[in-house]
Amino acid sequence: MLVLTGTVLTLQVAHAAETKKPAAREQTHQREERIVVRARKAATMATSATKSDTPIVDTAQSVTVITRNEMDIRGVLNLNQAVRYAAGITQDQRGSTATRYDLFALRGFTVPTFLDGLKLQSSPNGYATAQTDTSRLDSIEILKGPASALYGQSSPGGLVALSSKLPTASKFYGSVAATGGSFDLYRVDADVGGWATDNGFVRYRLYGTANGSHSQLTKTGSQRFSISPAVTIGGDGPTTLTLLGNYQYDPENASYGSVPLHGSLTHAAFGRIPRDFYDGDPSFEEFNRKQGSLTYIFTHRFNSDWSFTSRGRYDNIQTAYKSVYGTGVYTDPVTYLPDLAQENAGNFNRGAISANEQMNNLAFDNQFRGHVKTGILRHTIMAGFDYQQSRATEVEGFGSAPNINVLHPVYGQTISPLPTIANYLTNQHQIGAYGQDEIRLNRFILMGSLRNDWYRSNQTEHLSGSRSHESPGQITFRASGLYHFDFGLAPYISYSTSFQPQSGVVSNDGGRTTRQADPSIGKQLEGGAKYQIPGTPILLSAAGFHIEQTNVLVAVGNLGYSTESGKVHSDGFEFEAHIDAYKGLMITAAYSAQRTRDDSTGKPLVQAGRGNASLFAFYTLPEGPMRGFGIGAGLRHAASAYGGTASFGDLNVPSYTVFDASARYDLGKLSHSLRGWTVSASVRNLFNKRYVASCYGYAPYDEWCWYGERRNAQGTLGFTW
Repeated sequence: MLVLTGTVLTLQVAHAAETKKPAAREQTHQREERIVVRARKAATMATSATKSDTPIVDTAQSVTVITRNEMDIRGVLNLNQAVRYAAGITQDQRGSTATRYDLFALRGFTVPTFLDGLKLQSSPNGYATAQTDTSRLDSIEILKGPASALYGQSSPGGLVALSSKLPTASKFYGSVAATGGSFDLYRVDADVGGWATDNGFVRYRLYGTANGSHSQLTKTGSQRFSISPAVTIGGDGPTTLTLLGNYQYDPENASYGSVPLHGSLTHAAFGRIPRDFYDGDPSFEEFNRKQGSLTYIFTHRFNSDWSFTSRGRYDNIQTAYKSVYGTGVYTDPVTYLPDLAQENAGNFNRGAISANEQMNNLAFDNQFRGHVKTGILRHTIMAGFDYQQSRATEVEGFGSAPNINVLHPVYGQTISPLPTIANYLTNQHQIGAYGQDEIRLNRFILMGSLRNDWYRSNQTEHLSGSRSHESPGQITFRASGLYHFDFGLAPYISYSTSFQPQSGVVSNDGGRTTRQADPSIGKQLEGGAKYQIPGTPILLSAAGFHIEQTNVLVAVGNLGYSTESGKVHSDGFEFEAHIDAYKGLMITAAYSAQRTRDDSTGKPLVQAGRGNASLFAFYTLPEGPMRGFGIGAGLRHAASAYGGTASFGDLNVPSYTVFDASARYDLGKLSHSLRGWTVSASVRNLFNKRYVASCYGYAPYDEWCWYGERRNAQGTLGFTW
């Protein structure tokens, strides 16, 4: 229950409070409330690697924690922005324009997102994908490397674990904040909670946001409305049940467009394409998303050693999408060959696409956890069972659209109704059983995890009447060892595996017989060291890793089938340093260098960067006439990235460096009458650097690029109680 309510009080204190007489009980509750108000989850603790709160220094796998405090200081508005200061991240894979999805890579791979321990499932084609507003979050964890031994199907690069705000042990609390900024940004965020009963047995929380802005592309903008009610029943007792709901409505969400490579990354005869260029058409553009969910988290403590936790979520996602998009090239309508003369005049082809998708998802995870001793060994044992189910429908249209000139775009042109090209129904199921044993012998920590998954997928395409079926099973595991010296150093080594189902037809005999593809398999060997200065929140970590992904599909010409002969490598080194609000100072620093390679092409993975480096520091004055004033700055460097194949050959996106800044003032330190009021400001890309964040080349058909975020400033006035 302690994890669910966010309190840091011990069970003994809570139990003592229940046994005191009423007057003493009330005094105890008041004392508990004062402690909890000041508490927050530290960046030195993580849950994702072991499915329980564990010090990162005792975790034999790389984990990055982004706290609520760090998100507030940096002015984070979405998950893309939140992860920019983590090592191993290839950020903004669609630049700053396609903000409707969270698009980044970890150690070279796209990774799934989990919310409150359960996977956020996406439709097969990806348009019906939930996006969690970061105002709902208490913390973000980035778990690096394969994690299928606990979570089932996942990426070799790792996963991102989000934790929702839940009712806390405080008797009454809340906040409201109003934000305004560049591109007509507006936000109103509110959060209120407390005890619903006199003894705190029932606790509640209600929070939500209304926000919107124009994007940095002309004629586009975003709107969002979200509300989340939560209630916890059980107080500080051994049995608690938390119910959390959410409804989010995005009437519009900017554009998914791009700019041509010619004129953005490379110089063109007409010059440079403006950064606010919009390749679509406002009269046709539509992105409407509705998502709702209901989550439960049940915990029962049998005694001080054994407990049971069950959690589940139902969610529904509906997306209506229409867009005109640029292809980034101009091809002759007869020969289909590139026409450089037209491109030099600023003319480029466009297409049109539409999709109506709906998903209904169920996810459950149940686990027993206990502590036992066998001689001199201390065991923390966990055994669990989880289940995922999804049903997705999609009707997709595709067609042509009038060409566009990037210097003199004409909008409002006639776009013919799009013919339907696909009508899918997909049902997916996953069942997993797993076990884990953490063994401690003095300062040695050994960990072993084992899991078996059974996966089933059925897809029907109604237009053609075709059907496909997959039903693979997979065993995954993890093994690690760590030694924690008494002076704070903890060297470790780990080996972990993962699997991902993949769609496709496979043949091993030249096409005479075919079958559905088996899952791809991920393997990682990681070694490193962590150092936490005893008694402080100062944590340093360094790791080297080698990842292999096998069974990757490789297409055999245009024959309609593949082989499972592909292999992908990712090798790298990462370093991170975190100081979480220590003596008024917060620092997050990261460095990574990585190299990816696809054996089937002999080239790096497309849109996988070669590393990153970042530093963000924020200092709050503890005394003096400006006590409570904090100021900070950040630097983000992204190494070059491979962008695929362009008409001139291999496409490489150059490295770039941008700067951020933040300031915050606790006005309550200025005057007692202003207690609870704060004012803050933040700027991303402080010097308004012009750069291309990402490109994707598939010559001669597509050559897309995306500009990085322009200077973006915002200010917030908030009140908390």
